[in-house]
Amino acid sequence: MTTIDQTMKAPSSKGSRVYYQDSVVVVTKGLKLEVVKILSLYTIIDLSNNKFEGHIPSVLGELIAIRVLNLSHNGLQGNIPPSLGSLSVVESMDISFNQLSGEIPQQLASLTFLECLNLSHNYLQGCIPQGPQFLTFENNSYEGNDGLRGFPISKGCGNDPVSETNYTVSALEDQERNSEFFNDFWKAALMGYGSGLCIGLSIIYFLISTGNLRWLARIIEELEHKIIMQRRKKQRGQRNYRRRNNRIYTSYQQRRIWFQNFSFFICQE
Repeated sequence: MTTIDQTMKAPSSKGSRVYYQDSVVVVTKGLKLEVVKILSLYTIIDLSNNKFEGHIPSVLGELIAIRVLNLSHNGLQGNIPPSLGSLSVVESMDISFNQLSGEIPQQLASLTFLECLNLSHNYLQGCIPQGPQFLTFENNSYEGNDGLRGFPISKGCGNDPVSETNYTVSALEDQERNSEFFNDFWKAALMGYGSGLCIGLSIIYFLISTGNLRWLARIIEELEHKIIMQRRKKQRGQRNYRRRNNRIYTSYQQRRIWFQNFSFFICQE
């Protein structure tokens, strides 16, 4: 695991066998696999689901032929060693469910073969490194670390000038586009209003100059007629309402007088 044949990008082997017979269960890239014939280039360290404590040893960075590193579900503490950035061919790294703290080393951004990264459920904080592979990881790679900032958790990071600059430039561009839209909108509205006003004034001037105001007189007469009819209808309704009330009151008075006379007659009898 410490030596790579640069011509084949594979671990160098002194023997001629390309695999050895054995049976082992490994977890790689989120999948649980049972391997029977283990290829010599299939270099994996899986120490997950144990009770290991203490710091991750920096010497792991010397195992440059590792393809999979799984140290999840332990009690590991301290920082992630920057030496892990030397694992140039690592494809899967799972250090989740530990007690790691500090920031994610920027050296990990240089791991161009890294397809799966899981740093969830630790105590990591600070800015997430920016790199080609880190742009492909989703939120579940970092969940459970409330102190982390940056893509994909948030839009920007205070210590990431590139992200902040891009976010600021994007916000300014949006503001400029909105400003241009409103400017164009008001220009179009004013142009339409001005054009309509000019056309209307021209028509009125033409009609006044030619003396053809019959249409205006007709409109005024119709409006006056409608107003008069509405007033008459309202007055008629008020008169009918008063008449109904008077009839009801008169009938009530008549019944009251009749009842009084009837009561007086009974008393006399």
